[in-house]
Amino acid sequence: MPKPEGFAIHRLEGKVAVVTGASRGIGRAVALRLAREGAAVTVNYRSQAAAAEQVAAEIRQAGGEAFACQADLADRPAAERLIEATLERLGGIDVLVNNAGLMYRSDIEHFDADQFRQMRATNVDGLVHSVAAVLPVMKARKSGCIVNLTSIAALGTAKSGTTFYAATKAAVAILTKRFALELGTYGIRVNAVAPGFIVTDMVRQGQKPEELEGVLHEMASRAMLGRTGTPEDIAAVVAFLASPDAGFVTGQVLVADGGRTDFLSHGL
Repeated sequence: MPKPEGFAIHRLEGKVAVVTGASRGIGRAVALRLAREGAAVTVNYRSQAAAAEQVAAEIRQAGGEAFACQADLADRPAAERLIEATLERLGGIDVLVNNAGLMYRSDIEHFDADQFRQMRATNVDGLVHSVAAVLPVMKARKSGCIVNLTSIAALGTAKSGTTFYAATKAAVAILTKRFALELGTYGIRVNAVAPGFIVTDMVRQGQKPEELEGVLHEMASRAMLGRTGTPEDIAAVVAFLASPDAGFVTGQVLVADGGRTDFLSHGL
């Protein structure tokens, strides 16, 4: 049946979402998509204030409600302030998207303990801090949705230089399942999205056009669909998991990678 002109699905109408690390890349796309679905959005950032303000302004210009809020989630009090600011400005929290993350490339021969510590502080501790901060709100409402961003690196893709990043993202995957177990009794759903290779500003940064073209061609060749992913691809999956359409889905890690074939193994 053809879609009526002007027809839109607002699955998150009246909801409030917090998106961490939302100033660019996947986080930006998620914030915009959730707003398009009807949610009021807190656009969290750590250091990219102007970019975060631009995301919030774009949402407001389209008729939505949003504001930018600085917080380094590696610091638990900062995570708590992020939740408090959202409650004060938007009146509640229904959806938390844990997208903020760091990635440093390394192998065992060049292991950098400080870089690993920074990745763990943001990718793992930051997620725990934000969940702990939002938990009283969602428990009181006996409902809520948490979507974490992990990575197919956590599942064992055969790409060198991502070992220690993969370790932090594997922690995100197991925390997703354990939090789903702990919080289900309160009506809180917890799921994760594991993106494949997504073309973002960080991917493009510092690469010559011919080098970038080679990387994109190589990564596209590793996917069954023959292409790399976009932030909007991942935002669509997050929006599904955040919506009532996924009301009976929890404890899952949903892979969105175009059908990657280069895994070290397919068993644990």
